[in-house]
Amino acid sequence: MVVASALLAGCSGGGNEVTIDIRRPDAAGSTTPGATPSTPAPSSGAAAPSASVPFTADGEPNAIGTVATGLTSPWGIAFLPDGRALVTERDTARVLLLSPRDGGYVRSGASGRTQAVKARVSEVGQLRIARPRGEGGLLGVAVSPTYEQDRLVYFYVSTERDNRVVRARLSGGRLSPTTPVLTGIPVNSTHNGGRLLFGPGGYLFVSTGDAQRREEAQQRDSLAGKILRITPDGAPAPGNPFGSPVWSLGHRNVQGLALDADDSLWASEFGDQTSDELNRILPGNDYGWPRAEGREGSTDPSLTAPQLTWPTEDASPSGLAATDGYLWMAALRGERLWRIPTRSGQVEQPTAHLTGRYGRLRSVVRAPDGRLWLATSNTDGRGEPRRGDDRIVVLEP
Repeated sequence: MVVASALLAGCSGGGNEVTIDIRRPDAAGSTTPGATPSTPAPSSGAAAPSASVPFTADGEPNAIGTVATGLTSPWGIAFLPDGRALVTERDTARVLLLSPRDGGYVRSGASGRTQAVKARVSEVGQLRIARPRGEGGLLGVAVSPTYEQDRLVYFYVSTERDNRVVRARLSGGRLSPTTPVLTGIPVNSTHNGGRLLFGPGGYLFVSTGDAQRREEAQQRDSLAGKILRITPDGAPAPGNPFGSPVWSLGHRNVQGLALDADDSLWASEFGDQTSDELNRILPGNDYGWPRAEGREGSTDPSLTAPQLTWPTEDASPSGLAATDGYLWMAALRGERLWRIPTRSGQVEQPTAHLTGRYGRLRSVVRAPDGRLWLATSNTDGRGEPRRGDDRIVVLEP
């Protein structure tokens, strides 16, 4: 159960200004207004929950500290029910466990300003089936919605022969050997997709890329260039539009998935020569690739046009997260964090934040306390590493 309070304080910057006071994280990282505070027993190996640290979510991302440095191409971030985080490294295939110290935050005396403190970082396993090359390797990670009962963690991995979804049990601070959940997703050195997200009903969304097989993005019997929706055991989820794992098609390379407060599914997608995209994903819809890029060609009534587009030099989007009234999109080549107001399944004018401050940005995830964790990607072979890179920064949105 989530234990939190959210008090409406006013309006600013096109979205609600909300004071969030989290006393216990939940597996999904959401918050429930008006819940009754309690202090549950911590999960095995975790510190007891710390005192609440409220903050005002006003739509302005303020960096309050760095929780980890010295990482190698971090790609996915997922939170356990006790507030610890799992982080995947694409090129080493390591899975890291980040355990916040002292609840993760300290208060400065005079100003009362909250600051994030570094977490303890330990390796819990290495997925030796991964064959990192180019954009492939150990990519997305998702924690089972029933983790407290089954201890399962899901990974998206590029192997020698395919991209696949696998799972492992995390127990005693170590991952068990992996077992396959879904195999046969086309693999290449580029365009592998890789994001995982559990959605309503406990079904798993999986984003894939076209793996340089452009025409397969339009083929319903191929897993390339798709967003998939499967059961935790890898079967097509009930209600899928084609009776297969395919949820939507016509994608070039989706690396960001997020569900907003209305359970609308959003995806960030790499363009080719002209336009990166943000799409609202509806079951069975065709998002155009390679017949269309951005809005060019999307006037065909059989295709779904993107809600927003960007020049590729301003975005190259990867991670995507949702908070109260906003989507947050991490940009690699664009080296900025895009804030996108949302309302009733529609988007408003985006604004750029942190431009150039941290370099290439791979992932942005909403933490259980309502803050954002932002991972850089300057050691991925395409960036310019800075001292301490790669890192994970905490923002108050």
